[in-house]
Amino acid sequence: MSSITPAPDRPLLRALIVEDSEFDALILVNHLRQGGWRVESKRVATATTFEQELQTGNWDLVLCDHFMPGFSAPQALVLYKQSGRDMPFIIVSGGIEEGVAIEAMKSGAHDFMTKGSPGRLVPAIQRELREAAVRAARRQAETSLRESELRYRSVWENSTDGVLLIDLEGVIRFGNPAVKTIFGWEADQICSKTLDFLQTISTPPGTWKLAAEAEDRKVFESLARRSDGTEVEVEIGFTRMRMGQQQWLVAFIRDITERRRHEAEIRKTRQEFAAAREIQSRLFPKSSPRAPGFDIAGVSHAAEATGGDSFDYLPLPDGSWGILVADVAGHGMGPALLMAETRFCLRMTARSVSSPAEILTQANRLLAEDLGGDRYVTVSLAAIHPETRILRHASAGHPATWVLNAAGHIKANLRRTGKPLGRQGNTAYGENPTILLESGDTVLQLTDGIDEAMRSDGSLFTVERVLDLIRAYPGMPAANLAERICSEARAFTHPEPQTDDFTVVIVRVL
Repeated sequence: MSSITPAPDRPLLRALIVEDSEFDALILVNHLRQGGWRVESKRVATATTFEQELQTGNWDLVLCDHFMPGFSAPQALVLYKQSGRDMPFIIVSGGIEEGVAIEAMKSGAHDFMTKGSPGRLVPAIQRELREAAVRAARRQAETSLRESELRYRSVWENSTDGVLLIDLEGVIRFGNPAVKTIFGWEADQICSKTLDFLQTISTPPGTWKLAAEAEDRKVFESLARRSDGTEVEVEIGFTRMRMGQQQWLVAFIRDITERRRHEAEIRKTRQEFAAAREIQSRLFPKSSPRAPGFDIAGVSHAAEATGGDSFDYLPLPDGSWGILVADVAGHGMGPALLMAETRFCLRMTARSVSSPAEILTQANRLLAEDLGGDRYVTVSLAAIHPETRILRHASAGHPATWVLNAAGHIKANLRRTGKPLGRQGNTAYGENPTILLESGDTVLQLTDGIDEAMRSDGSLFTVERVLDLIRAYPGMPAANLAERICSEARAFTHPEPQTDDFTVVIVRVL
């Protein structure tokens, strides 16, 4: 249990966080505190601990990741519904498919959002807490207000959902103030009307009344007619109740326009991710260079549906091969498009320029005009001439490139020679001293997602572990070694999820 003691006038919010990443849980707690609450929270990651907290904990809110090792939001929803608790259940996930998200809403989740849109979190919680309070008031009313019609009306008057009291003939006898918000009519304007009055013309007469009289009386969705002639999507639930000697139907009606907007946002986000994946899939080379005396291979694994890493092979005018690794800050459509533009600028420049430093200088000049210094790309570019075996290298703010000899000793540590691309258009990049490659040498390029892969205890994978892996497998082909490095980094952080992209390029000198 974590808590803070800020100003006592801030409302207390008790949040049960279903999340396997302590880091992500801390970020959620920080968003809640920034939203104005005093926060008490507990993180759970298994079905057993979640069920126990539902039974014994006094929680106001559940924030749940969609998928965790051994546990998931659908499983959590089942336990939540079985517990009989009624508090906001909000899914906060790194990525969630449209159909899965909509199904989760139908199964009982109150909202869902991606971890990349924290601005929606606080308003969504405020809304759902209000609605949870209304639901609690409604349940209390259904239990205790059977003895008094006046007491029923008192609760309904303050409900944010529309409430209609209907006789068994289907005639509306009472409507609360929220009816005007939903339908546009004052409550007294619809009293003495039948339910058909609120249906659209295209809805068969008696549809709502038949739903109210059904034995199961499930909540259903429908289009309704407003006073101005427009239509509104509503969710309607019916219940029977007795007051005195008379049986009544009570309809609880909610405007679901906002929910539909959220569903549309999910579809749009999915389309954007699909487009980003398509763009990104075209950025990676289809095959490695066939350079006599060299074994060259690269691999990239995105942390999410789309990543900000890339690698490429550039044929240079002097016969060299440019071995390129790049990293754009962030993930998603924007970084994918930026990486596509960066790749284009580098490839166009490399058609007429062989110097790594000059390629970066000219490409940076083009990118800086578009990016304006707000976004940037780090790049490591090594030019290897197959015949002379000379390696030239320049780096735009990228992590070091390493060269190991056949004995595993560090032959060179090639560091950055200028700022990231896009920061300043007038940057002139330099080059590291040239390296003469020899048989048995290994050249390593990688992005910071590998060496900064972090365990829950804060320890990092580090580049030293990568170098030790190269020493441990001196005869392993470059493609296998690159994959091995990524899998070892992933195993190091398990069960924590991969939080950044993994990209590795290996050059073996035969």
